[in-house]
Amino acid sequence: MMDKATLLARINAALELDMEVLRRAAQTAYEAATAEENIAENKYDTLGLEASYLATGQARRTAEIRQALLTYQQLALRDYDAARGIQVSNLVTLEDEDGGQRRLLLGPEAAGLKIGEGDELVTVITPRSPLGQQLMGKKVDDEVGLGTQVFYIIEVA
Repeated sequence: MMDKATLLARINAALELDMEVLRRAAQTAYEAATAEENIAENKYDTLGLEASYLATGQARRTAEIRQALLTYQQLALRDYDAARGIQVSNLVTLEDEDGGQRRLLLGPEAAGLKIGEGDELVTVITPRSPLGQQLMGKKVDDEVGLGTQVFYIIEVA
């Protein structure tokens, strides 16, 4: 089983990689938007404009990832405290009614990021998500629902 410190290091590495890939893509789109051959020759020639929209969107996403990375770099990992219930930085194992398990890290940012594979797969969720909202303050043996599915909290670290 992956511990939280290893998981945090892998989240940071994944965010750094995502940020670098997006930074390069934004640079490429910016270069396409400003290239002399992409200057509009008529009102229907929108390649330069489209590239500039793409560059703007990629720059915005890069800034979001940079902020998430800073947040994770400053995140203090806390052990689970049964008196407080589940909080940000807790690693939660849920089990569905059929016995299937999923591991979640309740993180401050980067919702949907998946780290690891197979039995080691951990999905990052935030307290802003419907499931994250339900998990806040819950304890081992409590249950949470997502749509028609019911999950039991079987372990928290």
